[in-house]
Amino acid sequence: MPKQDEQEARQVTFEKPLAANIMAIDGTWRRSCNIKEISQSGATLQVEQSIQGLALNEFFLLLSSTGLAYRRCQLAKVNGDELEVSFLRSGRKTQRNK
Repeated sequence: MPKQDEQEARQVTFEKPLAANIMAIDGTWRRSCNIKEISQSGATLQVEQSIQGLALNEFFLLLSSTGLAYRRCQLAKVNGDELEVSFLRSGRKTQRNK
């Protein structure tokens, strides 16, 4: 069985980038993007519009048009029109009122 580091290091590179969107946590902005590479721990995205002035410390990568499939991200690196993002994992579990 592979170690966790090896599993997270596995990366899928798309021959044709996969269309997606990035969106602010509070929903105040949304941008089209293409997923070029993805792994368990992060992704490389190509953005189609300017990201200047956007709060990219934490945002959503929307994997479906309805927004039902998503990952919470933080910006790791910008290289021209490409963003390298790391996925955030929630360590908190919310309790519902009974």
